[in-house]
Amino acid sequence: MLKSLITLVRGRTALIVEELGDQNALLILDQQMRDATGALDRAKKALAIAIAQESQEQQRQEVTLTRIADLETRAVAAIEAGREELATEAAEVIATLEAERDASLTARTLFAAEITKMKGHVLRQQMRLSQLERGRRIARAAEAARVARRGRIESTSIFTGTLAEAEATLARLREHQVKADAAEAALDGLDAATGPGAVAEKLSAEGFGPRLKPNAADVLARLRERAGRGKPEAGA
Repeated sequence: MLKSLITLVRGRTALIVEELGDQNALLILDQQMRDATGALDRAKKALAIAIAQESQEQQRQEVTLTRIADLETRAVAAIEAGREELATEAAEVIATLEAERDASLTARTLFAAEITKMKGHVLRQQMRLSQLERGRRIARAAEAARVARRGRIESTSIFTGTLAEAEATLARLREHQVKADAAEAALDGLDAATGPGAVAEKLSAEGFGPRLKPNAADVLARLRERAGRGKPEAGA
């Protein structure tokens, strides 16, 4: 039983870790790409240092070759002048310089090979990083689209609203607003039909008291009166 419980806990832990990885895949990818970018920057710096060291080694080799050529010229002149001791001393120095020349040549050969490999490595890393960057942009756009349609093809968290839920909420809100507007209009109509103003208007229409609103007969009578005032009096 204990073994089964331990297995269950391990399985549940693995599932949680996997779910967390899936839910935060973009965040993990961003960090991994930052790490890869940092590694590429370090590789570029190492390549720059190797190139600089190879250049310095080349300069040392050129100086050594110049010194060897100068000493050989002087040593030949000493031999021709019968100064064997000076020629021998020059030969010893030339031998030392030639050893330095050979060591410098070997170092440059190693540097050149290493630089070639490092350049290839940096180029491949840059290409892979560029592909990853393009893939990340595509994945980010796809994730945004997936979030937008979430709830239609996959289950969502109980704390996460969806577009369909928002549309349903808006529909309910509009329904409540329409009902409230209709109720308010009905109440206004009821007030207009049963209020003091409505009763007074009904009494006025029946001839009880002065009219509250003019009607066509009143308007016509007023117009006839104005027309009568405008006519000239008989015998004038």
